[in-house]
Amino acid sequence: MTFIKTHPARLYAVVVAALALVAHYVPELPSALVLGLVAAVLGTGEAVQRAEDAKTATAREGVPLDEHQDHAEGAAE
Repeated sequence: MTFIKTHPARLYAVVVAALALVAHYVPELPSALVLGLVAAVLGTGEAVQRAEDAKTATAREGVPLDEHQDHAEGAAE
């Protein structure tokens, strides 16, 4: 469980690659099943992105911005 919390993006990438290989090499799979898996993968990708964003936000707390970061964030607003 610690590995999953620490590396969700890596685990997600491996699972997606494995699913793509299975879909490619097993053409007998029903298209409805493949489309359902694609939808589930997209939803899981959103969850992984939110977990990574939360880790980044936690890591940035209390870290002062240097002038380059400050300039880049000001331009985006």
